[in-house]
Amino acid sequence: MTSKPSHSETAFSAWTTRRWLRVGVASTLAVLAVLGSLGGWAMWRTSQTTALLTDRRSPALIESIRVEEALVNQETGIRGYGLSGQQDFLQPYAQGVSDQKAAIKRLRPLLGDDERALGDLTEVEKRISTWQERIARPVAAASPSQAAQISTARAAEGKTTFDALRRAMADQQTHLQDERTAATHDLRRAQTLRNWMFAIIAAVIVMVAGLVFEGLRRGVTGPLSALGAAARDVAQGRFDRTLTGAGPADLRRLASDLEAMRLRLVEELRFSEAARGLLDEQAEDLKRSNTELEQFAYVASHDLQEPLRKVSSFTQLLQRRYGGQLDAKADQYIAFAVDGANRMQTLINDLLAFSRVGRVHNDHQTVDLEAVLSRTLDTLSVAVEESGAEITHDTLPTVVGDPTQMGMLWQNLLSNAIKFRSPDRPPRIQISAASDNGVWEFAVTDNGIGIAPEFQEKIFVLFQRLHTKDAYPGTGIGLAMCKKVVEFHGGTIKIDPDYRLGTRVVITLPAVIPETAATAETAAAVSTGDADRRQP
Repeated sequence: MTSKPSHSETAFSAWTTRRWLRVGVASTLAVLAVLGSLGGWAMWRTSQTTALLTDRRSPALIESIRVEEALVNQETGIRGYGLSGQQDFLQPYAQGVSDQKAAIKRLRPLLGDDERALGDLTEVEKRISTWQERIARPVAAASPSQAAQISTARAAEGKTTFDALRRAMADQQTHLQDERTAATHDLRRAQTLRNWMFAIIAAVIVMVAGLVFEGLRRGVTGPLSALGAAARDVAQGRFDRTLTGAGPADLRRLASDLEAMRLRLVEELRFSEAARGLLDEQAEDLKRSNTELEQFAYVASHDLQEPLRKVSSFTQLLQRRYGGQLDAKADQYIAFAVDGANRMQTLINDLLAFSRVGRVHNDHQTVDLEAVLSRTLDTLSVAVEESGAEITHDTLPTVVGDPTQMGMLWQNLLSNAIKFRSPDRPPRIQISAASDNGVWEFAVTDNGIGIAPEFQEKIFVLFQRLHTKDAYPGTGIGLAMCKKVVEFHGGTIKIDPDYRLGTRVVITLPAVIPETAATAETAAAVSTGDADRRQP
């Protein structure tokens, strides 16, 4: 027979983690506040006692001793003057009077409201006044001969008076020493109380920390760990594992929600298993269809070469044989046909090269960019000579990539810089290279006609042109090819928007090609060197 839970147990079982934490934190803060108050009081008491001892009791005793030393100096000076008549003995007397007044002036505030200490000081001042009026001042004011007479006549009185002054000083110092000793004992007791208080505070803090840790372990981390282990079992495929919760109410609700999710997943899994087979069949069909489409596009582009060659050849023959024999319109039409056939053939060649990307040029190896640039400059030597271009470059590094694509990249960029030169000045092209955190940054800078800011993104889109074919020939594929080559090698390409004296193309390439880049979509091969600035 099981007993029913009490009302308090039922109430506590409804508490959430937040409520447990609020109650625990509030209780802990209350305990720490009490302990902090007690510790603060102990520190304050120790500080007050220390201040009383160091700021009042000890300085008061020291000043009393200084008063006594000043009086001894006065008595010595007066006795010496009375016996010898030499004025030099009055100097320590005068200094002693000054020191005595200064010491008493400092001593009085240190005594505060202590009636006994004030009474001792009054008695000392009274004895000082009596001795000075009866002995010291008359002797100090007399001539050397009279001083000796006064000293001899009042010798007994002077001794009695100064002895009374010494006793008053001794009583004062005894009382001050007693008060200093009492303050020292109070300080030691306060320090002992403070040390015990902080030891108790440390023990209570350790105990509270232990209780908090154990409470969190039992109420939060333990149930969460168990629930997490069960959830990991489900994540690993054990969908028959039931998720149960313990601890605060919100953790139990979380376990209930996870159990509902597990049941829903089991249900969805049954449905997805049935659909997976159908998806696999569809994926296979789609893969086969894509392969066929790719082959079709390649074959179609390749097969277009033959009729285009015929059209181009026969139109050129027609132009050579009948050029000038027909009227001007006929010659113009023939020229249009020849030009259109040639441009179509060029475009198809470029598209064929584009379609081979990823299937033909995909050989990653160590590439010496210095050698690649040298071969590229040899290829472009005619264009460089005709344009009068001056090409300079930094020392280029060795990277990992496809050699053919690297050559295509430099050929496109350099031919682009030569083609779009300014009519007012010969081309000046600079290739820079810098390394930063495992990334090589290259910049191809020219002094050409430049690119307007609004077109600096569009020029990397296939078939986008900034100029007509009459002004600058080309198919509009070049910079799109460059973009695919760079991205295939895990880098980036962009136009520097802050450069205004021409165009600066900035390229980044990793020093070591990431594994994912080698398996990504292959970059495009170069076109016939017409990386155009395109007209939208």
